[in-house]
Amino acid sequence: MQRRSIAVAAAVVAATAAAVAFTLPSLADTTSPSGSGTTRASGGVSPELLAAMKRDLGLDAGQATTRLNRSKWAGGVSATLAAATGDDFGGSWLAADGTTLKVAVTDADAAAEVKAAGAVPVLVKRSETELDAAKTRLDAAKARAGDLTGWYVDPPTNKLVIVAQPGGKADALAFARRAGVASDAVTVKISNRQPKPLFDVRGADPYFIAVDGGTARCSIGFSVEGGFVTAGHCGAAGTRTSGFNNRVQGEVRTAVFPGAADMGFVEVNGDWTPRPVVNDFEGNELPVAGSTEAPVGAAICRSGSTTGTRCGTILAKNQTVRYPEGAVTGLTRTDVCAEGGDSGGPWLSGDQAQGVTSGGSGDCTVGGETFFQPVNEILAADNLTLVTTGGSAAEPTAPATAAPSEEPAGNASGCAAQAVQRSGSLARAGSAQAQPDGGAFRARAGQHTACLDSPDGASFDLVLQRLTNRGFRTVAKATGDGAKTLSTQQQSGTFRYVVVATSGTGDYSLGFNVQ
Repeated sequence: MQRRSIAVAAAVVAATAAAVAFTLPSLADTTSPSGSGTTRASGGVSPELLAAMKRDLGLDAGQATTRLNRSKWAGGVSATLAAATGDDFGGSWLAADGTTLKVAVTDADAAAEVKAAGAVPVLVKRSETELDAAKTRLDAAKARAGDLTGWYVDPPTNKLVIVAQPGGKADALAFARRAGVASDAVTVKISNRQPKPLFDVRGADPYFIAVDGGTARCSIGFSVEGGFVTAGHCGAAGTRTSGFNNRVQGEVRTAVFPGAADMGFVEVNGDWTPRPVVNDFEGNELPVAGSTEAPVGAAICRSGSTTGTRCGTILAKNQTVRYPEGAVTGLTRTDVCAEGGDSGGPWLSGDQAQGVTSGGSGDCTVGGETFFQPVNEILAADNLTLVTTGGSAAEPTAPATAAPSEEPAGNASGCAAQAVQRSGSLARAGSAQAQPDGGAFRARAGQHTACLDSPDGASFDLVLQRLTNRGFRTVAKATGDGAKTLSTQQQSGTFRYVVVATSGTGDYSLGFNVQ
């Protein structure tokens, strides 16, 4: 990768975000419908989840545990490599064996970094940033998509996949061409399935909303501090909710559907206590320990009150799905079945929360595909904290505008602990450099952490910027004297760090990561 410096203006707008952690609510002072307490197998995976993986994926307990552990490792490595390889990153996925992590890159030097991290590099033509930009052009043209049911970025083929009804291949290619996407960057997948939101399904625990003079039932996704997250199509903001026992429960505070997401947040009253568990409808509670995002190819399970706990594989991410109510972007596609009554319910990879059920096609008799809304996007968008096992919610992240560390300048021990390391030199006050390597990097929703060590006698500021339709804009910064630390929760997007010399000159060390 070529190292290049650029001059930038120090940004002025700082966004604030809080950390996240999470789980599933149950009613205080009443009998929970989920029955027994939380159980775990060796390796921290519940035996009920292992049983579901054996039924649906044909994996014994050892194989399932190994695959889940590998998925968690792969999620962290993928995020780190995306930041380290910047503009050269082309996406990542687990191979068919469920254990081999493959990472696409556009540069041979980046391939060496992939190998060093224990993954298999795949040289490709297009970066993930380029493919995401092409998908954005399709999203902007969705009104002219006709009978097409969706599209998504597919890292293994390094192309956009457009899903069309039988006989619709020519229409799909014409749609891409009109949107300005090159034909060699597109593959058409033919499917007669028609996705729809699962309005009449309940997930892990049911809750009820008033709709058109009647009552609709949806499912709790995961507990967060003050309530729970669920699907956005399960009630508009201001809608009152009642719990499984028909007692007053809370109110929908935010809801997005259709459009950029299918996500909602319900704030509960004092009678309800959010807990870090998922009801498997077999008399057990599955634990929720965090929300590390699993990669494409990972095993995944969901819970729903209609069909119980079902498992399968993640097939694609960031898919645009065209429901009858309108298109929704940013969903994850799976081969897990679902039926009416499962909407809004939780998705788990081991004990790591992944998302909430949006919609799908087919059923659990003949099979089908189901889409979920990634949970980290909900947490970041609404500044929510996931409730997790361990007795309390995870510690919140520091404010987006972070105070300088008390660690004296020149001591880079904290910076060296970060997964991605970059260094540079600023020769005059007022100059700046962008990292990594003068470019930017793609990151999914999660916590960004960084540490900057400046030379003695100098004051360097650290700025995190996100790419918008108006260019890069500051979302977090750390200013002042000495070494600096920064921590902020962000939605998915393209980011870069900018090191600005406010006074003095010299060499600096930057460490950063995305979790």
